[in-house]
Amino acid sequence: MAKSEFLAEAKARGFVFQCTDEEALDAACAAGPIAGYAGFDLTADSLHVGHMIPIMLLRLFQKHGHKPVALMGGGTTRIGDPSFREEARQLLSDEQIGKNLIGIRKNLEAFIDFSAGAELVNNADWLDQLSYIALLREVGVHFSVNRMLSFDSVKQRLDREQGLTFLEFNYSILQSYDFRELNRRLGVVLQMGGSDQWGNIVSGIELVRRTEQKGVFGLTTPLITTASGAKMGKSAAGAVWLSAEKLSPYNYWQFWRNTEDADVGRFLKLFTDLPLDEIARLETLGGAEINHAKIILATEATTLAHGRAAAEEAAEAARKLFEQGVAAEGLPSITIPEAEFGEGIPAFALFVKAGLAATNGEARRLIRGGGGRVDDVVIVDEAQLITPKPEQKLSAGKKHHVLVKLG
Repeated sequence: MAKSEFLAEAKARGFVFQCTDEEALDAACAAGPIAGYAGFDLTADSLHVGHMIPIMLLRLFQKHGHKPVALMGGGTTRIGDPSFREEARQLLSDEQIGKNLIGIRKNLEAFIDFSAGAELVNNADWLDQLSYIALLREVGVHFSVNRMLSFDSVKQRLDREQGLTFLEFNYSILQSYDFRELNRRLGVVLQMGGSDQWGNIVSGIELVRRTEQKGVFGLTTPLITTASGAKMGKSAAGAVWLSAEKLSPYNYWQFWRNTEDADVGRFLKLFTDLPLDEIARLETLGGAEINHAKIILATEATTLAHGRAAAEEAAEAARKLFEQGVAAEGLPSITIPEAEFGEGIPAFALFVKAGLAATNGEARRLIRGGGGRVDDVVIVDEAQLITPKPEQKLSAGKKHHVLVKLG
């Protein structure tokens, strides 16, 4: 049983998968505030639901009086983390990385209070200053190539004969360097990350031990999948973004509302601030009552990302749509100029434009399967021209709707 409030609640909520020295970390947390970090590479201008576990862990860390540090990968994004990826990431320009940082900072500010001791730092601040020869001499001598090749993330790439560039191979060294730099600058003693980061985290701990003669810790979270085995963070129309500019609060709310029955209790623990005893009560609900728990999950999760007002507006819009079958304020909408609409837009193309399908092929399959409707009328021909109207409702299945407005 953990002695520290942070580790006890983290374990009770299901955040802990592996820990390098759980007893020592627990003692350190119980003795007083410590600093810990999680890193976020800047590969897009928004984070998505797949990033929520480290975000919520940092939030929990702050709740219990510790200092969370969110590390922006302005430097490491230029390389790309190869962990468990089938191919190298596309390299981004410095300008795009800068824009992505602005969007991701905005995401994190919804969950972490940077005015109350939390810090957001960018590893470009030190990685950009590195001399390659100096890095090799000072840090490279502490890394065994044999050990790096034994990491599961590396072995999988090599076993698939897809290759691993020397650029990507350096990522683990730079992540380890980050840990040491944060330890020196901010006294960070804990790195938190997904289970796929275990090898990199252990390498960082070893680097700090060898060069600073200090003991630091690593904690990983489990890979979160749904009860049916699907990876978190994806929906039928693509990534479930945290940014309202990329995904409306209504659709974000609907993502959580559509949680599988078997996942409701687990997701309430991981993705909301609800007390554990209240979650235990909601977990006992069965039959039609489970939908009540799903609505609470959707509203609480959306409140964290977008605020209480947006969450309640989304919940009310969904209620009206379900009970009255009418569109309500709060539904996501797009505006298409009349000139662009012309005499009509093929149904499959309009569904893609509205974000109800990720590709033309996906939209065609949706319509062929009878899941596409315009103003609640089923579309039978995927190429049917949807003619312009001041406002019309597109529906993908029973739960995903977008208002198309004429501009």
